[in-house]
Amino acid sequence: MTTHPATTDPTTGPATDPLHPRSRQIYLFVGVFSAVLYTVLLVAPVIAGPLIEKYGIDPAQTGLLFSAELGAFSLATVPAFLWLTRVPLTVSVTVCTVVAAAGQVASGFVTDFGTLLAVRVVTSLAAGSITVVLLSLSPRTTNPGRAFGIFVVAQLAMGALILALFPSLYAGTDVAAIYWTLGGLTVACLPFVPLLRGMSLARPAADAVRVGAGSAGRFAAGLAAIMLFYLALSGVWSFMGQISADAGNAAGPTSLVLSVATAAGIVSALVATALGESRYRALFQVLGLGGMAVSVLLLLGAPALLRFAVAAVLFKFAWTFVLPYLLGSVSKLGGPQAMNATNLMIGGGFALGPVLAGWMTQATGGYGLMIAVSAVCLVAALGCSVVLNGGRLVAREGGREPARD
Repeated sequence: MTTHPATTDPTTGPATDPLHPRSRQIYLFVGVFSAVLYTVLLVAPVIAGPLIEKYGIDPAQTGLLFSAELGAFSLATVPAFLWLTRVPLTVSVTVCTVVAAAGQVASGFVTDFGTLLAVRVVTSLAAGSITVVLLSLSPRTTNPGRAFGIFVVAQLAMGALILALFPSLYAGTDVAAIYWTLGGLTVACLPFVPLLRGMSLARPAADAVRVGAGSAGRFAAGLAAIMLFYLALSGVWSFMGQISADAGNAAGPTSLVLSVATAAGIVSALVATALGESRYRALFQVLGLGGMAVSVLLLLGAPALLRFAVAAVLFKFAWTFVLPYLLGSVSKLGGPQAMNATNLMIGGGFALGPVLAGWMTQATGGYGLMIAVSAVCLVAALGCSVVLNGGRLVAREGGREPARD
């Protein structure tokens, strides 16, 4: 067993220099693009009502539209296996950004629901393609943990901004105004594409482990952990408000609790970003996934407001804290195609979680089974994360993974 020395990576520069210009460029690129591209997913709660009003669609059609966008966002992974390491990043990101911006603008002009569905799928495919680049570049920095933290923080901040401002800004307006705003934000990303000049994903990062017989099993465990993680969180979070209402808690206090939980999530993601790469990465995963499992179990048995508040805040805090470290561990076990596969797990979990949670809730007439299954998924994800990290809770040599001969 050998370890990689601190070497110079052709993409990010000296691994010992935490302020290397290439790393700063990637941090900025990841922050800007992840904030704007994830509006495809984050805007759903704000845009559902205006969509129903404009197109006269029913809730099932509305759900179909959002599911199609989620699915396309994830399936962008499949063609990315072909172009990710072959096409220059400045070219691929520019083309995808232009397509995403054009899709947002075109969405505002479409008057037929079927056409809108097709346009939104193309828009999400373009946005998901750039997300693959974001995930693949983050391990190339001198502090991947910080890069993944920025990836999460930027999305949360934009999501909070959208939920806070869009309902009042666009009250009574056509849904086209929202789409055109998103198109303008996407265009504003184009000046940041030159940050990618001179960068390539053709070779693995300097400290990536060669995926052999041993690390292949760990990589599979990592993908399983991410899928289980997203299955549980997307299912539980989708029904968090309804769980509180079913327990007899009033809508006002429940909304306040969820707002506080969202703020706690932003704080924890900022903490993870500030800590950055850490030799305690595996321990943080155990604590975070364990905390999520505990929070989910607190939702059992019609929780009163105080218990619900503790559960919601702990759930969101642990969720956004653990995610950068989970992504960081997986990124150590391969090149850009490893993060491409990771994006497929994220999208798959996101898309399947609410569907399975809704089916279990409808089949049993309550939330107990869904909550219990989600807790089991999180415990299983915790076990997979232990395998992913080679059974160690504290890494050696500042968190660098051992290579396997």
